[in-house]
Amino acid sequence: MSLPSLILAEARAQGVTLTTAESCTAGMVAAALTDPPGASAVFERGFVTYSNAAKTEMLGVDPALLSAHGAVSEEVAAAMATGAQQAAGAALAVAISGIAGPGGSETKPEGRVCFALASARGTTAETVEFGALGRAGVRLAARDHALRLLLGALRGGATKGSA
Repeated sequence: MSLPSLILAEARAQGVTLTTAESCTAGMVAAALTDPPGASAVFERGFVTYSNAAKTEMLGVDPALLSAHGAVSEEVAAAMATGAQQAAGAALAVAISGIAGPGGSETKPEGRVCFALASARGTTAETVEFGALGRAGVRLAARDHALRLLLGALRGGATKGSA
């Protein structure tokens, strides 16, 4: 069974809904989740918020947070996940913001991707340094990591009540 199919089966078994907020992956996680049949039973919606304006307008990310930390930060990824969860009314949200490349900077290199999960237990965030895999490689690695985060959260009971 594919990773998206496992996620959907686990979400169905728990009776929870999912949503995504994506920047550098531009909807790749949502596309993966909606590829298997029956996804509409648990996948609520996906937000592609490539620009800072979209992050603010669609997810309620505070512009001051973007100014202080930049779009590629755990703080902004956490705000994206929380905003998506609230906007979609979903039990579990995953968010992604990163530098797919080419390029980047000394402080934010190509391959740095920030992830966040929002659930009933709160919001957690992490940064993964994938390295200079090339634009397509970084995006695929980020998609797959986000899918593994969702499955881990579902299997770890992150959608059940508060911690």
